[in-house]
Amino acid sequence: MHCDTLWYNAHLITVDGPDLGIIQDGVIAATDGRIVHVGAAGSEAHLQPAQRIDAGGRWISPGLIDCHTHLVYAGNRAGEFEQRLQGVSYADIARAGGGIVSTVRATRAASEAQLLAASLPRLDAMLAEGITTVEIKSGYGLSLDDETKQLRVARELGQRRAVEIVPTFLGAHAIPPGREAQEYIDEVCNVMIPAVAAQGLAEAVDVFCENIAFSTAQAEQVFVAAQQHGLAIKIHAEQLSNQHGAALAARHGALSADHIEHLDADGIAAMAAAGTVAVLLPGAFYFTRDTTLPPIAALRAAGVPLALATDSNPGTSPLTSPLLAMNMAATLFRMTVAECIAGFTREAARALDRHERIGRLAVGLDCNLALWDIEAPADLVYRMGFNPLHARVMRGASV
Repeated sequence: MHCDTLWYNAHLITVDGPDLGIIQDGVIAATDGRIVHVGAAGSEAHLQPAQRIDAGGRWISPGLIDCHTHLVYAGNRAGEFEQRLQGVSYADIARAGGGIVSTVRATRAASEAQLLAASLPRLDAMLAEGITTVEIKSGYGLSLDDETKQLRVARELGQRRAVEIVPTFLGAHAIPPGREAQEYIDEVCNVMIPAVAAQGLAEAVDVFCENIAFSTAQAEQVFVAAQQHGLAIKIHAEQLSNQHGAALAARHGALSADHIEHLDADGIAAMAAAGTVAVLLPGAFYFTRDTTLPPIAALRAAGVPLALATDSNPGTSPLTSPLLAMNMAATLFRMTVAECIAGFTREAARALDRHERIGRLAVGLDCNLALWDIEAPADLVYRMGFNPLHARVMRGASV
């Protein structure tokens, strides 16, 4: 059988199955950007590759997937970081007009060209560590024009770089200055969501359900509007308190509930029943010096899929390193090596409703690969401040 490219002399982290699906001394082949063969050395005898690539004994994993970022924004919040070091809480900063709203001011003032220029270095840092798919949320515009501006820039990033961008509309991220929460949510549901859907600018809608943001009733209003317009739903839930948002989102069939440090047993049961992915964000946990751990053991016991992401954003997780996020998940959340790697591949794909196309090394999936100069998969989680990426492959082509 003809194929375009065959990688050999490699060790494979297929993440196809309950564990990492390791194949020592393996081969992988692709045609037209899709994987057509995965197996042990010698299993490729029937293949006739146009190109053979010696991986040099390196490890190959699926390309990494960051399933929760706020990558497109303007401005800087280092001053708030300094405030928190002096004991001011994130909630107090937000109530005083800082937090998300301060980034909104800077983002509104920036042109699309300026936003693109500010966002490209952040994206490039992620790609340099093996990322091939990135979810990017809006949420720093809080008006139709500025939210769609962010989403257009997110799309443009995918045109400027070899990466798949997954855009999410997060108009319900914060209450704009001078507005009432319910009045604004009505605008999000009745004006913004229909416009975003009509323009094809987003695949999903997210909402920040928290005591400093929007109530569960308002979150549900967002879910109903999103689903009426054919958009998937996600939620920022239980980050600062237990508002029972994750359970609500799960009942509406949400792809994921993200943060969830204060998630309770009912929320876990609802997520397990619905197949809603838990997206864990150790960068934000670390950066805000949180002390309430997400209920990892209970989520694990209930069979809730555990994804990981950088939550790259200017205020609570200015992180662009998936490898460091894996280390944080292991050290802070006590996740296993297999869970950390699966969290940035198979389970992250599930959180983006792409698990039948990316996130594993399996026949029929896109050939998005990361080649690593490591001795064992644990090196991806163990090392800090060290990048062992050798090469990145998007749909069968080195990039």
